[in-house]
Amino acid sequence: MADNSFSDGVPSDALEAAKNASNTEELTDQVMQNPQVLAALQERLDNVSHTPSSYIETLPKAVKRRINALKQLQVKCAHIEAKFYEEVHDLERKYAALYQPLFDKRREFITGDVEPTDAESEWHSENEEEDKLAGDVKSKVVIAEKEVATAEEPNPKGIPEFWFTIFRNVDMLSELVQEYDEPILKHLQDIKVKFSDPGQPMSFVLEFHFEPNDYFTNSVLTKTYKMKSEPDKADPFSFEGPEIVDCDGCVIDWKKGKNVTVKTIKKKQKHKGRGTVRTITKQVPNDSFFNFFSPLKASGDGESLDEDSEFTLASDFEIGHFFRERIVPRAVLYFTGEAIEDDDNFEEGEEGEEEELEGDEEGEDEDDAEINPKKEPSQPSECKQQ
Repeated sequence: MADNSFSDGVPSDALEAAKNASNTEELTDQVMQNPQVLAALQERLDNVSHTPSSYIETLPKAVKRRINALKQLQVKCAHIEAKFYEEVHDLERKYAALYQPLFDKRREFITGDVEPTDAESEWHSENEEEDKLAGDVKSKVVIAEKEVATAEEPNPKGIPEFWFTIFRNVDMLSELVQEYDEPILKHLQDIKVKFSDPGQPMSFVLEFHFEPNDYFTNSVLTKTYKMKSEPDKADPFSFEGPEIVDCDGCVIDWKKGKNVTVKTIKKKQKHKGRGTVRTITKQVPNDSFFNFFSPLKASGDGESLDEDSEFTLASDFEIGHFFRERIVPRAVLYFTGEAIEDDDNFEEGEEGEEEELEGDEEGEDEDDAEINPKKEPSQPSECKQQ
């Protein structure tokens, strides 16, 4: 059989390679003649040549030297900004003393320790006129039944399940609450925010006050959020104000058999030598809101956390901020749902026309104001920090 691997002294694979190269050049020529392809390539080249970093590289050394001087000034600005936020923190602490008496009275009304006066209970709703007309129409019927209705109407103490209802209304919190957490949260009487003392590292503490219950002996559960308000030496331009960098929980003194953060499972084990089987019980972690008081620790040894841990930690920080900035200052509005409606309307407004947003700036600033209660001495029965 004739050998076809050579033709006129040239190997067949070399001929095939030359043919493929010729086809590739022909295809390239056809593509480069396409106006759309040329326009796309030109656009990419334009973008590359006009990036800020590439522009800076083209500047004379003398100009680059002046830009470096501007960066030095910017770092100093960042440090001044950090001092500004430290003073804001001091100002929050000062005004917390003014808010605290109102929050104390709020707790008394919620728990039923104090009954509000008629003047304190008076409230004019937005639909007051409509309510008045409706009331006039119904008054004749109501008068005849008023005494009977008053006698039959229940009059529970305070506002039952006030804080538990807030947990149920707010999606961010309700997602954390399991069915077996609910009976415990119904014993929650108050949530307070306390700021770090002057001269101490910036932080705030969330205090969850519980009435005596069948689940744990603590009267107060605490969560401490540590904050940082100084530019990072490695990246000072990333500074945008105080940020939570770590948090500490506390030890919950669960009563026997009442710890909802763990569950007991049974597992069979077979002896390798004798072949006998035994059943053992062991405790494993269980989903619960009360894991909130056993937070994941931020890595302090320079090692980075995995993606899931980073997400968990970020979510924890977000919840801490939400308690401090929203839930505690506006508790009654989250109980009634009005604050939730306002939040939804604000999110929708962000997508509206720019002119409409500009007209609402003052109102938005008021809505975003932070209100926080004052530092108070700790109670003997508070849980210990982890």
